[in-house]
Amino acid sequence: MDLRCCSWNPSFAFDSGIDQGRKTAESLVGTNDPMTKPIRNIAIIAHVDHGKTTLVDAMLRQSGTFRANQELIERVMDSNDLERERGITILAKNTEIEYHGTKINIVDTPGHSDFGGEVERALRMVDGVIVLVDASEGPLPQTRYVLQKALAAKLPPIMVLNKIDRPDARPAAVLDEIYDLFIDLDATEDQLDFPVVYTNAKLGVAHLAVGDDSTSLQPLFEQIVKSIPAPAGDPEAVLQIQVTNLDYSEFLGRVAIARVFQGTLKRGTEVGIAKLDGSIVPTKITKLFTFRGLNREEAEEVKAGDIVAIAGVEGIQIGESITDLANPSPLEPLTIDEPTLTMVFTINTSPFAGREGQYVTSRDIRARLEKELLTNVSLRVEDTGTTDAFRVLGRGELQLAILIETMRREGYELMVGKPEIVVRSENGRRLEPLELLVIDCPETFIGIVMELLGTRRGEMKKMVNHNSGRVRMEFSIPSRGLIGLRSQLMTDTRGTALIHSLLEGWTEYAGDMAMRLTGALVSDRSGVSTAYAIWGIQERGEMFVGSAIEVYEGMIVGENSREDDMNVNITKEKKQTNMRSSSADEAIRLIPPRDMTLEKAIEFIADDEFVEVTPKSIRLRKKVLDAKRRPKRWQEIKASAE
Repeated sequence: MDLRCCSWNPSFAFDSGIDQGRKTAESLVGTNDPMTKPIRNIAIIAHVDHGKTTLVDAMLRQSGTFRANQELIERVMDSNDLERERGITILAKNTEIEYHGTKINIVDTPGHSDFGGEVERALRMVDGVIVLVDASEGPLPQTRYVLQKALAAKLPPIMVLNKIDRPDARPAAVLDEIYDLFIDLDATEDQLDFPVVYTNAKLGVAHLAVGDDSTSLQPLFEQIVKSIPAPAGDPEAVLQIQVTNLDYSEFLGRVAIARVFQGTLKRGTEVGIAKLDGSIVPTKITKLFTFRGLNREEAEEVKAGDIVAIAGVEGIQIGESITDLANPSPLEPLTIDEPTLTMVFTINTSPFAGREGQYVTSRDIRARLEKELLTNVSLRVEDTGTTDAFRVLGRGELQLAILIETMRREGYELMVGKPEIVVRSENGRRLEPLELLVIDCPETFIGIVMELLGTRRGEMKKMVNHNSGRVRMEFSIPSRGLIGLRSQLMTDTRGTALIHSLLEGWTEYAGDMAMRLTGALVSDRSGVSTAYAIWGIQERGEMFVGSAIEVYEGMIVGENSREDDMNVNITKEKKQTNMRSSSADEAIRLIPPRDMTLEKAIEFIADDEFVEVTPKSIRLRKKVLDAKRRPKRWQEIKASAE
């Protein structure tokens, strides 16, 4: 909802909520000119599910951003449908609040390491960070990752221990772990002298000391204004702006979100776009916006230090600079960590192709992937030997699964292959990515976890027992070892394990690794599955489809309990006869099939299999559908070993 019609300029009403005691910022600071307000630019960074978006919610509510009678939803910053469904942040987003006349630009960042590219760009826009840590779980892999990036950029941190109301909260011990993490990351003495705030983001309360009488987030806001430096930059200097994000508007076209490092950008002026190849392209600025709450507000000019949205600049990309046309002074392009995982995206060639999707050709898939590259700088797309397939490189299975899920919701049909690691060569050595894996599980499953990771070349580095019945173990493991690990580990620990991973570096190729130990149940003909046929097959393994489902030859309908693939007739019907039988009236009892989500399907498939993705269905199939032409699984294993 657009708040630009509101005439008041809200400050904070901490003690009496957002409805009472509302005063204008002008009465507090004596000015209402947005160009003269002091600015603070901060990013909120943390591990996934530690409460970043919930904290931003509380900050927006207490800032008077919302009207008193406005209908509010939880996690208002998670605007994407997938974000709301999964409860995670996928895209970095900007908002703005005001505290006693100080404009605070906030960037909410993803917490999952697969979306680390979003975090790296967000850190380029800000002058300080709020590092959020769960007061019970403590610092986890993504905490380490984002903190390492923030310390390398010399950004001052404010440490926030969230969820202090949890029964198992241990703020003192977690703070010690944070100090250990800072020392481990070679933090300077100045960086070690960070302020600490204790919060309950759900209730919107912050404390400087556990148990003090604070009833609002005021201590946090005061700490932001006090500890985060004002943005450097001379409004009179040569114009320097860097684009860190892109948005799209039906009315304005491509919208570039950028930080003004030097100079002043005015509407209607001619500027130069410094492209990534070094060329300068002249263009005219037609629309300028600054952030106000969740909305954008038109502006005539934006000075150094602020975050701006620029509309109407065609062809601009993330990492490019906007500079003075007569005296160009472009900034260094953004550097993003390299991708570690690759998957093949290809057109759907199954017998059911084109039934459910709107976009089915290779041209459609190529155009969609090229569009994704404009806003997702951590992705790469390469051509393969054929025109129908594309190799997509990303940070992890989740990042690529989110892309595939987004495409299927937009009406695309495609097939994707098994994830593979990116291998590179240095000085004649073959290197593969190495991950730091953290597993939190009950004590009773320690042996099972260690045995499973041993087969995947995992090496234990550390084990901590907090005497709560759960143990945290840290492993170094090749990225290959994580493919398909999550589902197997969740099965072995009965759904009790918490799994987090982070790219640690590159190591020498560790040799062959155990593949999927089970084969597949493959339909040997087209038709409709029947309860009678499934009743006879379900003893052989676990089914993926129920009765009355259309199948085709080569479609995977279940997981075999043995290591070989088995061709089965899942369409067999019971023959009707007038002969009496002692088993004629035996009831058919079917075991419910396993629900194969996109992530589970991607983890399950082997080298000779595809996941068929359409807007309404997710199917598994063999690459070669004809059983007579399809190599046996033992032949596939032998060929891959050679």
